[in-house]
Amino acid sequence: MSEHDTAAGAGGDPLSGYPVFARLARLGQRARQADRDHPWVLDTAVVAAVFLLFCLPDLLPFHDGGERAREHRIVFARPPLAAMLALQAGLLLPLLWRRRRPAAAFAAVAAVFVLQWSLGVALRADVALLVALYSLALHGSLRHLAWACAAMAGASALVAVELSGGLPVGDALFFLFSAATAAVAVGIAVRIRRAQLAGLRERAARLEVERDQRSRLATATERTRVAREMHDIIGHNLSVIITLADGGAYATEASPERGREALLLIGETSRQALGELRRMLGVLRDQGGEQGPEFTPQPGIADLDGLCARIRAAGPQVVYTARGEVGRLDRGVQLMAYRIVQEALTNTLKHAGPETRVHVTLAAEGGRLRVRVRDGGPPGGVVRGGTAGEEGHGLTGMRERAALYGGTVTAGPGPGAGWTVEAVLDLTPDGPDGPSAFTSGPDPDFDPTGGLT
Repeated sequence: MSEHDTAAGAGGDPLSGYPVFARLARLGQRARQADRDHPWVLDTAVVAAVFLLFCLPDLLPFHDGGERAREHRIVFARPPLAAMLALQAGLLLPLLWRRRRPAAAFAAVAAVFVLQWSLGVALRADVALLVALYSLALHGSLRHLAWACAAMAGASALVAVELSGGLPVGDALFFLFSAATAAVAVGIAVRIRRAQLAGLRERAARLEVERDQRSRLATATERTRVAREMHDIIGHNLSVIITLADGGAYATEASPERGREALLLIGETSRQALGELRRMLGVLRDQGGEQGPEFTPQPGIADLDGLCARIRAAGPQVVYTARGEVGRLDRGVQLMAYRIVQEALTNTLKHAGPETRVHVTLAAEGGRLRVRVRDGGPPGGVVRGGTAGEEGHGLTGMRERAALYGGTVTAGPGPGAGWTVEAVLDLTPDGPDGPSAFTSGPDPDFDPTGGLT
């Protein structure tokens, strides 16, 4: 296979592999740009070219068509130089407006053309009528093109009658109609091509705008997701660390062992938070698929025991209960349930204090996963403050997570002075999460994206 064939096959255009056509395409682009900047230059150049090629030979003194006319028994009148210049100007000057006023330009050229042939004068400048017809097919309306074709047919009949002395009328009409048809066909073909290119350019611009919008939307979504993860990681672990630090400070003098235990728990919680932050930052840096040693799987329902243990170490009594096949849930659902419980426990530790009692319940039944975190409130039965209109980022994040699975999150005062957070997620096969919210095999060993895609 030659280089040209390879280039043509790669680009999809059989001419794109040839340098000559590439240079012609570039020249065409430059000419179109120059025409957009200075449209009168091209119109004037067309008129000048028609004058040099078709008008100037009729003005030369040695031009004499008498002998050839006698051979064909066609006799044309040769007007004076001034009349010939006037007729040529009438045929050529309207072409200056052939793109801005194509119908008017064709009408003016056709009128001069009919007048000229009525006087029995034949001029090479009559080619201006074909140029005007082409311009009307390219730039004018189809309604004007219809009557222009009718006018062209009438003018052709007039010319055929004038040529009947030397040529059969049928032959003359065939030649004239062929020339007019070619002019109209070329004009319509160029018009269709330009419309197709304009449509492709518009579609490309629209696709570019849509791509930028999708990119901005994806960026905003990713920022929201990262902000939610950072809030869950930092907010929860700092709340535990602060509670442990305060408790350890009080216990140091009375029981040094309790203070030492608090410091060890602070170190363990800090290392866990640091590991999760490293995992997330590693994902954001795009490590190219390499799994560094600091990467760990996203937490799931199996990690709720450890989460509850850390909360117990900070003081609250946590009772965790799971019902149903929660261990077979999809990793995304498990991460969602973990984060909801984590946020609810963090808020409990923050508002109810270290001496409260918390019940955490997960139940997968009836195609739904129900997550409930209920605390007993702060000591002394003090009612926890806050209203539904004073939601923070944590509750908003929980609701955003639940909405991914068509679920809902409610939060409000429970029995007595406690507080209850309850989330219900849809696990049905026809739910928003896709084919199934249950895994058909063992959980994946490692998620290199950390749940961020």
